[in-house]
Amino acid sequence: MYLKKLSLLNFKNYPEAELELSSRVNCFTGNNGEGKTNVLDAIHYLSFCKSFFNPIDSQNILHEAPFFMIQGLFDLNNNEEDIFCGLKRNQKKQFKRNKKEYQRLADHIGLFPLVMISPADSELISEGSESRRRFIDSVIAQYDKEYLDNLINYNKVLSHRNALLKQISKKGTFDKESLEIWDVQLVEHGVKIHEKRKNFVDKFIPIFQKYYELISGGKEKVGIEYTSHLNDTSFADKLEKALERDRILEHTTVGIHKDDLEFLIDGYSLKKYASQGQQKSFLIALKLGQFDFIKNIKNTTPILLLDDVYDRLDDLRIKQLMQLVCSSNFGQIFITDTHPTRLATLFRASDVNYKIFTISEGKATETKQGKNLELSAN
Repeated sequence: MYLKKLSLLNFKNYPEAELELSSRVNCFTGNNGEGKTNVLDAIHYLSFCKSFFNPIDSQNILHEAPFFMIQGLFDLNNNEEDIFCGLKRNQKKQFKRNKKEYQRLADHIGLFPLVMISPADSELISEGSESRRRFIDSVIAQYDKEYLDNLINYNKVLSHRNALLKQISKKGTFDKESLEIWDVQLVEHGVKIHEKRKNFVDKFIPIFQKYYELISGGKEKVGIEYTSHLNDTSFADKLEKALERDRILEHTTVGIHKDDLEFLIDGYSLKKYASQGQQKSFLIALKLGQFDFIKNIKNTTPILLLDDVYDRLDDLRIKQLMQLVCSSNFGQIFITDTHPTRLATLFRASDVNYKIFTISEGKATETKQGKNLELSAN
């Protein structure tokens, strides 16, 4: 599976762009602020129906333009797949596969698996638990439709329950029967989500640890712990015991929406004790583990997006990372960098097909192409 062609119209800083892509490695070079990352974000749209960076679709329309359009032509199991994403201002986003519009965007997730490594990943360490739950969900949702449906339904029920708690507080009358209706549904979806998250983390940890060792040279031991209110107590009991607190605070204080991942290095908090280099290696290993996990479970090689990784690692770790992603285990890769000669030198020495595009003022120009053999689609 790979992306053959990418077309942009009024997307972020691109008035218009059309790229014929390598099935193996595609490099985007240029100064900061020229739009390299925006190309990667367009590819992310084609996989996840949304931006990696900005959840407000209308803000991704070129200034003063009435709409944006992203179109990608994929090769999936030797069949062409035409994917279209379009948005007009003040209208609903359109997402089509082979000219047929999706009724539910969730039905598209996982068709073209993708992993993105970005400087924004630092939020997984520095920010609150929501970003780490989002990481778990982004992996499982790409191979488990039932999980995604349960997650969507859980969040809807949670919203209704919280609204009822606010209403109870405002009116001063306790409506236990109405609350129990939402509790039953919350437990039903929450238990299923917890079970699948726990199962994922258990299987994911050794894969992640393998990649950290490869990147770091095995200098330290890393780990992940999954924390959840449901780990040691039934969800229904937790909700019942938390009822008074929920009424006072006017929102649901227990459940899988409070789940978290604790990142560890040599048994201690990664956030508190790891160096910047160790944290960066941890994050990249996390994403490469995600890549490997999805590849194995779906039997499809995901697309890998590497945004500005040179700015995040020392020369040794960069060399080890590039050796990894240039191996036969990986498929189509997109890389951004501010130094064109660095990428050209790297890929001339490797046995992979590659293209280099120069990005300047919202324009993409192909400037170099490798002569090695193309990767066959799988």
